[in-house]
Amino acid sequence: MAKSLFPSYVRPGILRPGLLLLALLSLHTLQAQELRVNVTVNSNQVSGTNKKIFTTLQNSIKEFLNGRRWSADVYAPAERIECNMLLNLTGDVGDNVYKATLTIQATRPVYNAGYMSSLLNMQDNNLVFRYVEFQPLEFSDNRVVGNDPLSSNLTAVLAYYAYIILGLDADSFAPRGGDPFFKKALNIVSNAPDGKDITGWKPFEGNRNRYWLQDNLLNVKFSRFHDVMYQYHRQGMDVMYDDMTKGRGAIMNCLNMLYAVYQDIPNSMLMSVFFTSKSEELQKIFSKSPPQEKSRAVQLLAQMDVTNASKYQQMK
Repeated sequence: MAKSLFPSYVRPGILRPGLLLLALLSLHTLQAQELRVNVTVNSNQVSGTNKKIFTTLQNSIKEFLNGRRWSADVYAPAERIECNMLLNLTGDVGDNVYKATLTIQATRPVYNAGYMSSLLNMQDNNLVFRYVEFQPLEFSDNRVVGNDPLSSNLTAVLAYYAYIILGLDADSFAPRGGDPFFKKALNIVSNAPDGKDITGWKPFEGNRNRYWLQDNLLNVKFSRFHDVMYQYHRQGMDVMYDDMTKGRGAIMNCLNMLYAVYQDIPNSMLMSVFFTSKSEELQKIFSKSPPQEKSRAVQLLAQMDVTNASKYQQMK
């Protein structure tokens, strides 16, 4: 696992005062790019097309995500956020237009441990885009729609998830640290490409899409969620190496906080996204906890995360 140059994995822009000098002295070794995304384009379901175009597309997406500066922060190479994106092409509509699903995964290192905690693990099933081989992948926050909505839809979706990932990562290192990135995701949603085949950007197109994820992340009703992201990672996961009981207790408190959110707004997209990313980790954390704590964790998790309720029940 790549270790941060800064103790406790403090992200750039969130430095403690004592680390400022170290950061300045090391500035010449730092890189601006924030993401390290492994990109895979799967074209098995598309026939009758020169497969070389999809290799070019894969390389272009990789360069678009990894070579672009997404924020004003400076990241050391070891601090770049580890991500995976799988673009699974499901159909060739014609005129260089493709339908696809996009699977997005991002992780965060845990202090003093060779372990990566999942920040995001989800699939977007509503992607359609135009791509002509060697066409540049262009994106501007000021002109999200571009000249051709179908071509711009690909870069808008990629940029949207880049900001979501950066926001969740920043939330895990500083209280409300992700707000600037979530607002950039909102800007993309508000100015998204529009067309008869383009979906996923509007509230009436479903209750599990790009609109609702950014809406939940910026909605005051979910303010406790951001407290959870910070406490879960900095006061929970990051202290477990030194004090397992203390770290697990902080995560238990996070479950209580999430339950308060759940009671107010059950079946939200944000809660679903959180538990899809964290369910396996939570099972491992509480599987060896004291009986009373384990019983409480199982009770809360089974109610909030019905999809994995049977797995939690097995921890009893």
